[in-house]
Amino acid sequence: MKNPLVVLAFSGGLDTTFCLLWLKETLGARVVSVTVDTGGFSAPELADISARARKLGAHEHRTIDARAELFERFARVLIQGNVLRGRVYPLSVAAERVLQADRVARLALELGADALAHGSTGAGNDQVRFDGVFHALAPELAIHAPIRTLGWKRDQEVAWLAERGVKIPAKTAVYSVNAGLWGTTVGGRETHDPWTSVPESAYPAPSEGLRTAPCDVTISFAKGVPVALDGRRRAGPALVAELHALGRAYGLGRGVHLGDTVLGIKGRIGFEAPAPLLLINAHQELEKLVLTRWQCFWKNQLADFYGQLLHEGLYFDPVMRDIEALITSSQERVDGQVRLRLSPGRFEVGGVRSPFSLMDAQSAAYGETSKLWSGEEAAGFSKLHGLAMSLAMKAGAKTPRKTARPASAKKAVSARASR
Repeated sequence: MKNPLVVLAFSGGLDTTFCLLWLKETLGARVVSVTVDTGGFSAPELADISARARKLGAHEHRTIDARAELFERFARVLIQGNVLRGRVYPLSVAAERVLQADRVARLALELGADALAHGSTGAGNDQVRFDGVFHALAPELAIHAPIRTLGWKRDQEVAWLAERGVKIPAKTAVYSVNAGLWGTTVGGRETHDPWTSVPESAYPAPSEGLRTAPCDVTISFAKGVPVALDGRRRAGPALVAELHALGRAYGLGRGVHLGDTVLGIKGRIGFEAPAPLLLINAHQELEKLVLTRWQCFWKNQLADFYGQLLHEGLYFDPVMRDIEALITSSQERVDGQVRLRLSPGRFEVGGVRSPFSLMDAQSAAYGETSKLWSGEEAAGFSKLHGLAMSLAMKAGAKTPRKTARPASAKKAVSARASR
C-alpha cells in the first residue's frame, strides 16, 4: 500500500524515534505519533516530545492525558489488591503499556488508519502487551514493530539515526528508562547481570541531600481508595505525585526485581516507586484491621493472579472483570486512616484506625482474660482445635515395626551365601 497511515505509540526516546523515521523511509508511511501521558512527563517535556515528532517529519502528533484514567482503571485495583509482583515490584510498566496500547488503538480506529506501530524489541514484555491489546481492539489493522523485525541493538539504532543527523543523548543510549505515574523502571547494562548492582547514576532521582529527620504522614482511605494526605483531599494522580516526592526525599521505593518474563525467560529491572509501596503497605495494614482472615486470603490470592495476567498484557480477558468485581466488593468497609513514619531509607506503619475496626468490635476483649468466652470454653476449643493433629500422631505411633529375624535364620542365610 502506497503511503499507508500508521499510528505509532511515541515516547520520544531512542526506540520510537528510530521507528518514526524508519516507517517513513522504508514504508513511505504517513506517521501519526501519539504520546499517551500516563505520568512521568512535565509540560515542557511533552512540548519537547511534540516538537521532536514534528521535526522528524510526523504527519501529525497527538498528546493524550491518561493519568486520571490510569489511576481509576489500574492503580486503584492494584492498591486494593495489594499487588506486588515477586512481593517487591508494583507493576509500574504493565498497566501503563496496556492503557497506552488501548488509547493508541482507539485513535487509529477513529482516524481510519491502515496500521499500528510500537517500538518494542523482540525480547521483552512490552511487545506482547502492545500486540495483545492491538489484536483485541483493532484486529483488522496491521502491526509494525521495526526493532523487533530487524533485531537491532541500541547502538545500531544510534548509529542509523546519526547517519541521518539525529543525535541521541548518551544515557538514553545505555539505559531504557520508563517514568510514569506508578513509578520509574530502569533497564540496560547492569540489569542483565544478576550479580551486578544497578548504579545510582542509572536512576533519574538523585540520592544525595536526603532528608534526615523522620516525619509522619497519614493516608486516608475510602473503600480501599486513597483520598487524602494528612487530612487534605487529593485526586488520585495528585496524591500519588505528592507521595512520590515525599518518598524520594527519604530515598524510599528503590529496588531490583528479578522474575519471569511473558516469554518464559528471566528478566531483571531496577525500579523507583515510593508512592505505590507506601500506598500498598498502608492499605494492607488497614485491611488487616477491617477484613476477616478469609476475606484477606481469597482476595489476595485472586489479586495476585490478577497482577500476573496484567503483567502478561491479558487485561481484556473477561476473568479480569470478574476479579475486579470481587476486589471491589471486598473493599466496602476498607475506610480509615493509616499513619506512616518515614525515615532515611525506611518506613513503617505507626498506627491504623477505622470505624469498621474488628478490634473495636471485640470490645477490648482480647488479653489475659476474655469477655467473649469462659476458661472452660477456651480449653474445650483448644482441645478440639488440635484433635486432628493428636490423632495423626497417635496413628503414627502404631505403625508396625519390621520384625527382626531369628538368629538361626541369619546363620542359614550366611551359610548359603558362602557356598
